[in-house]
Amino acid sequence: MSHREEEPWDLVIGRVTAPFGVRGEVRVKPETDFPDRFLNLREVCLELPNREERRFAVSLARVTPKGIILALQGCESREEAEGLRRSWVKIRPSLAVALPQGSYWVHDIMGMRVVTETGEDLGEVTEVIRAPGNDVYVTPKAMIPALREVVREIDVATRRMVVSLPPVEEAEE
Repeated sequence: MSHREEEPWDLVIGRVTAPFGVRGEVRVKPETDFPDRFLNLREVCLELPNREERRFAVSLARVTPKGIILALQGCESREEAEGLRRSWVKIRPSLAVALPQGSYWVHDIMGMRVVTETGEDLGEVTEVIRAPGNDVYVTPKAMIPALREVVREIDVATRRMVVSLPPVEEAEE
């Protein structure tokens, strides 16, 4: 078995929202900044709501204003497509689009240890909120805007982020 075959299917790129039509196609809400990536997929792994995983060959993909339409081999009816609703669409990390320097995947940030420049431990990133202006990294002790003036250093290899938080002003009584 090759290394590629052993690689996990753990990079989420979308979520099945509904069946589309009567031939088993599904509508997918992209969870990626690169929706055109769906056009070149040959295979995906769907993680069903019950956590079961099923692999499908992709026979057709279309990008529409309302999301992605996927035709999956083996899903031939609207009823079968309905059974895939709320499934996560996943690919292998090796298929990830290359990012520019200084940009990171959400899966790279999740679980990363966050410390301030003065050494205060803010805990691990438990959530990344995708906001219109910038992402926000959530730890047990802080919500950190993903801005260059706040996030000073990210080291994916050591799973560590250094931040510079503005001082908190005390409320007057």
